Amino acid sequence: MCGIVGLFLKDPALEPELGRLLADMLVVMTSRGPDSAGFAVYGHGEAEHLKVTVRGPRLDEVEAALADIATAIRRDTHLVLSFPVFAEEQVRGWLALNRPDLVVTGTGKRIELYKEVGLPRQVADRFALPAMRGTHGIGHTRMATESAVTTDGAHPFSTGRDQCLVHNGSLSNHRSLRRQLEHEGLTFATDNDSEVAAGYISWRLREGDSLTAALEAGLEDLDGFYTFVIGTENGFAVMRDPISCKPAVMAETDRYVAFGSEYRALVGLPGIETARIFEPEPAHAYVWERN
Repeated sequence: MCGIVGLFLKDPALEPELGRLLADMLVVMTSRGPDSAGFAVYGHGEAEHLKVTVRGPRLDEVEAALADIATAIRRDTHLVLSFPVFAEEQVRGWLALNRPDLVVTGTGKRIELYKEVGLPRQVADRFALPAMRGTHGIGHTRMATESAVTTDGAHPFSTGRDQCLVHNGSLSNHRSLRRQLEHEGLTFATDNDSEVAAGYISWRLREGDSLTAALEAGLEDLDGFYTFVIGTENGFAVMRDPISCKPAVMAETDRYVAFGSEYRALVGLPGIETARIFEPEPAHAYVWERN
């Protein structure tokens, strides 16, 4: 079943509240996905720096070994490494050689991506989501109806810099699409169809598509039913398949744009009583981006 949420802030005055608002939205979706949860938050980052979020055990060893070239923020089972762009090869080389067991959940100038098994409230609190600030974020609560309950299966999935995706639905052609994308040089860490969808968007963006064009191309190439919420460095997007059997609702004010699988995920947002509330149309790309 799963529940997905997203929040894109237009008003900078709300940025200190992003994590709290997103956490509340995520927790409301617990009944749609109590097995695991995850979220991505986009902060401002530092000029000429990259962030890499890794997940795994013995993170203190990583922090100590890379202390000369990277600053680190530890959040439970995840570690965010921040370093100058020129040091990326060195950081990735060390991780590949010394800690191949670690999972890289997200990479980019602004993105931090966390996910774990557990109730959404537990996951949000473990990673201190309510205290995070930023410009936009997306989240997912999972009900593993056809697979094991694992952190690897939790969303979001990130397959490109500062780009991630959460998904409610199912793709029927993800195996064949995965093989095509692997020929294009993409790699996948799990068997989840949502990771393939994320990889497809990454590939289209790499080939020069705008985010809107990439989502529209997916209407032809992705077979199944889905609602996607996508985060990029500068924006936020929503796309539903042409049938749109999965529930979705959006709210827009002059301060924010918000998405929820159900309206109740949005009721705690400031000014919701005067927001424009609407159901996103099938096969229509909704994109908000900062120039």
